[in-house]
Amino acid sequence: MKHFLLLIAVCFLCCNNSEVETLAVKDYNSFHKEAKEFCKENEYNESYYFLVDLSIHSGKNRFFIYDFETKKIVDKNLATHGSCDQFEENPDKWKKVKFDHRVDSHCSMKGKYKIGNRDYSSWGINVKYWLHGLEASNKNAEKRVVVLHSWSAVKNKEVYPKYSPLSWGCPAVSDAFMEKLDERLQQAEKPVLLWIVE
Repeated sequence: MKHFLLLIAVCFLCCNNSEVETLAVKDYNSFHKEAKEFCKENEYNESYYFLVDLSIHSGKNRFFIYDFETKKIVDKNLATHGSCDQFEENPDKWKKVKFDHRVDSHCSMKGKYKIGNRDYSSWGINVKYWLHGLEASNKNAEKRVVVLHSWSAVKNKEVYPKYSPLSWGCPAVSDAFMEKLDERLQQAEKPVLLWIVE
């Protein structure tokens, strides 16, 4: 009888844990729908887009490639966020993202971006893509040289509860993940949307 009760208790705990995991998953359907409409209306790539959710811990995957046709996230990885400590103290910079579009703020910037030209980077795999901010919240992306690039300090797998390194506002990724992004972007015939959300 004791063994039976113990078995029921273990099953109950396992089931409860899986429910908690399921509840923790964020619903991005509204973002995907809006992104698809945006891409269609503005003649952007309609196969996929990049979604970066900076509300997720930096040690967990938060850079997503969403495929419009299959309606699935087909790949994901880590991404950095800005330190945002130039104009004021930011003791929680590792844990909580702060947003500011001002030049030299070193903060992340929310909003939709058009991924622009491929260029040389002194970081990571030596490739960067210019990001053109499409909203008031990210209008200074070019002035600030907030770009999509890789950085060898960013791991290629989740490091939670540890944090990813901090950037000056760029959503930097691992070298291996950047190689995947670069391959996709070089084949894209239309501009690709990158959307940073919280």
